Amino acid sequence: MTATQADAWGLQQDWVDADDRPQRVADETIKRLREVIGRPPEDLDERRPVVTRPGRRLGLGPVTVVCEDGTERQVGDVLPEDFPLGYHRVQVGGRDRLLVVSPGRCAVPTEQRWGWTVQLYGARSRRSWGIGDLGDLRTLREWTERLGGGFLLVNPLHAVAPTLPQETSPYLPATRRFRNPVYLRVEDVPGFDPALLSGHEADLAALRSGGPVDRDGAWALKRRVLRAVFEARSGADEDEQRWRAEVGGPLEEWGAWCALADEHGPDSRAWPDDVRGPDAPGVAAYVAAHRADVDFHVWLQWLVDRQLRDAAGDLTVLQDLPIGVSGAGADAWAWQDVLAAGVSVGAPPDLLNSSGQDWGSPPLVPWRLQLAEYAPFIQSVRSTISGAGGLRIDHVMGLFRLWWVPEGEGPTEGAYVRYPAEDLLDIVALESHRAGAVVVGEDLGTVEPGVREALAERGILSYKVLWFEDEDPADWPPQAMAAVTTHDLPTVAGLWSGTDVDEQLATTDMAEEDVRSGRKDLLARLARGGLDEDAGPDEAVASAYAQLAAAPSLLLSVALEDAVSEERRPNVPGTVERDNWCIPLPVPLEDLVEDPRPARLVEMFADGARGSVPE
Repeated sequence: MTATQADAWGLQQDWVDADDRPQRVADETIKRLREVIGRPPEDLDERRPVVTRPGRRLGLGPVTVVCEDGTERQVGDVLPEDFPLGYHRVQVGGRDRLLVVSPGRCAVPTEQRWGWTVQLYGARSRRSWGIGDLGDLRTLREWTERLGGGFLLVNPLHAVAPTLPQETSPYLPATRRFRNPVYLRVEDVPGFDPALLSGHEADLAALRSGGPVDRDGAWALKRRVLRAVFEARSGADEDEQRWRAEVGGPLEEWGAWCALADEHGPDSRAWPDDVRGPDAPGVAAYVAAHRADVDFHVWLQWLVDRQLRDAAGDLTVLQDLPIGVSGAGADAWAWQDVLAAGVSVGAPPDLLNSSGQDWGSPPLVPWRLQLAEYAPFIQSVRSTISGAGGLRIDHVMGLFRLWWVPEGEGPTEGAYVRYPAEDLLDIVALESHRAGAVVVGEDLGTVEPGVREALAERGILSYKVLWFEDEDPADWPPQAMAAVTTHDLPTVAGLWSGTDVDEQLATTDMAEEDVRSGRKDLLARLARGGLDEDAGPDEAVASAYAQLAAAPSLLLSVALEDAVSEERRPNVPGTVERDNWCIPLPVPLEDLVEDPRPARLVEMFADGARGSVPE
């Protein structure tokens, strides 16, 4: 085994950090993580799914394939070039195995486009109930289309537990398969009656009064009104019934988990033994006794699905796929045998955070994921990609290897665990192909050699960020999404004014020297645009995006925070002493769409953002 190879458990004891320095994980950490992972079975290669492409050698000999449409095909050792893409079954050596046939390449637009990056919860209108909703997303989409934009990139919309308090981080959902009903525009729900708001005028006024996003207040009022609408309706119509049948078991499972969470609390690890898993003996009886409660949560998903599709229209809306889920949530409840206990995922120290990061999500055990036929991954990708035409994979390096942090240890005491990247990437390509969806891989931080090449081979766009790059944007690759900043990095105005540094020093334990040095580096990147020292924040924003406009990258992303010179970034990693993920835009949407600053900002993209992009 060479210095950077993984052992039989997938652990990589030797690795190279973001500064190209070799590192070695302590033997005790390796031993502890081996116990968590467990030794893979000796016959894993004979049981795991076969993931391939048409025209490739199967290595299985002549076999009968039962295609997903129910037809059978006899194939030899090489899969025919015309073999249908999809998820099939094959009998090999008496074993029934999943056969995934992928095109090997994602759907990629052929013309350059610009679009907005949107933290939807903070994009509030005067109509919304204190939190940006899917009606507001529709407004943003229509405005984007009028300005000539080609996409929106939104924060993860995945669901959290239906209880209070609501989880604030979009990157720690209860599930990656279903969406958060807090984003519903209640007035657009069939059957809504304004009379249902009688007696709640003060609550609604408080939500609309400004200040940080109040998810608890918004969800409490929305849930109360939505439940009243649900109880007054006559039942599901044909479209809803058809959709419910199509989504099937996972949807019913989600409804059951939500109903159980309402009764027993949001942490399913603390529930009574007889309901501590979807197949536990008491779950079926509970569902039968609480049918209306389960159906209510299922109905909410139907509403979200329809409102999202309406909001997206024909515009590409890239939805963000978090790297993991809450260990207490619905996906962890459903797949507890696939998840690792006693560890969480994160990142070693890098440019984003000199102390490293712990994101709090339990990782999937690679060999158990294979024996689960990749179902947790497939369902998460498919559900996130549906209905809007695009996908951004957070920390895409996690498809290759993930930084596991043992419980009770800091992020610097972790180790990398390798994943079956070739299979996972081809699954992404298959889901992208079926949905006609562009895919972006967020490849910031510690990126090992070969990752970006593997992404490019499959048409997964890289993620180029001005604050991270030494090269001039004009020299960035075409096959990328280009941005100035991200939700975890300073806004242009916050960087320029110095308030972002003040906030980091006040809310994190990062060393002052590191914080100030980081600002100096970013200011140097900003200064490449020829910015005067006495320039104002709007001029700083214009300078940064003038640099971005020179990039040949396929997608050019403009942060809405920058469009209105907001100084606060959505999230400061490494702190809970701040309103992370609760900061609204400083103007309501009605004023935003009339504000001349965003329109002027995107004028610089008008000439170049419709041309064809070379392969």
